[in-house]
Amino acid sequence: MTPAAHLSESVLALAFALVLLAPLAVAGVMLTNVGLGRSRSAAQALLGNLAMAAVAVILFALVGSAFAGALPGGAGHILTLGGKPWNLAGAGPLFGAGLATAPLQAQLTLLFEIVAVVLCVLLPWGSGADRVGLLPGIAIAALLAVVFFPLAAHWNLAALGTNFGLGSGFLDAGGAATIHVLGGLAALCVVWIAGPRRGKFPKEGFSTAMPGHNAVYVLFGCLLALMGWQAFNAAGALLWLHAPLTALPQTALNTTLSASAALAATFAVTRTRFGKPDASLCANGWMAGLVASSGTAAVVAPLAAVFVGLVAGIATPLLVELFELALSIDDPSGAIGVHAISGVWGLLAAGIFSGSSGQFVAQLVGIAALLGFFLPLLYFVFLALNRYLPFRVNADGERIGLDLHELGGGAYPEFVIHRDESYR
Repeated sequence: MTPAAHLSESVLALAFALVLLAPLAVAGVMLTNVGLGRSRSAAQALLGNLAMAAVAVILFALVGSAFAGALPGGAGHILTLGGKPWNLAGAGPLFGAGLATAPLQAQLTLLFEIVAVVLCVLLPWGSGADRVGLLPGIAIAALLAVVFFPLAAHWNLAALGTNFGLGSGFLDAGGAATIHVLGGLAALCVVWIAGPRRGKFPKEGFSTAMPGHNAVYVLFGCLLALMGWQAFNAAGALLWLHAPLTALPQTALNTTLSASAALAATFAVTRTRFGKPDASLCANGWMAGLVASSGTAAVVAPLAAVFVGLVAGIATPLLVELFELALSIDDPSGAIGVHAISGVWGLLAAGIFSGSSGQFVAQLVGIAALLGFFLPLLYFVFLALNRYLPFRVNADGERIGLDLHELGGGAYPEFVIHRDESYR
């Protein structure tokens, strides 16, 4: 992300108000993470969301933001390749030094990126639900906040435009790459390393259904997420694309259209395939539409936003089946398909609908950088972390539920939420 030119004080005041609303997206993701998990791990899941958000805020504000380049600092760490300069990492002040005297736009950039990094760190936690412990979850969040997110956020792929004439460079005003693709790839690595929940894939080779315990949490989380996404996409358009105020209503409309079209598509697909619409899959479709809008809402027309949402909504239930039945990937929150793949689709769509072949190539290069550099790096760093701080709780903890195992009490003490299960 590279800040736009200097904005007027009135525009910055509006951006500040939008950034203050953006955490509603965080609340929405937290609720969906909890609702899609099992009832005997609900309190642990929500506490984990809050703990990881707190750790990410502290570490990014004090350390990670320096490498992201949110606040003014040195020239950054420049690598020259083929005679072209590439700004790979920031050289800003540590520990928030100079925040009070920094320009207002830089301060808003920091606040925007704090919301972004919190969204990012919650995604692997949702995918590791019901078997990943609190301490490894917090460690994963710390690595994302200090190392991976700052690098992804600072990568000045806008230089693709100036260095090679590829459109306007890599476009990602709403964080489709730095939040959703990065967080979704982290979720994939966590799932690979931790493995599936016990009993999910029995020896017979079939996938056992483990539905989320509270569809109301999930669907209400979708509504909160919409409000936060509208604000986040609009703030991104102002801060990163220097969009005029007249572009903000369409940005918010495109966000809503993409989510709505995605839900309608998932509703139709699940009703056709299963005879009845599936509530949790429809919720995932809605979220997939929001994720895709992060890459497109500020740069496409409303009709294109509908198309973007339709593709994301059709793909969502099909990806769930592919991951579970063909690849044996157990992802309770659906973050891999909803965030990583829908994020990639949103970035591609931004290039497709730009009408510029150069812009499309720039988007492809940015996606290739995420997949070719960050995915293997995430996997090997997480694999090393798992060696010293195992991600997965022991079998007994999984059997009794993570609420009792890690917190000593359940989220729903008045109800019987546990039955003995035979894990094979």
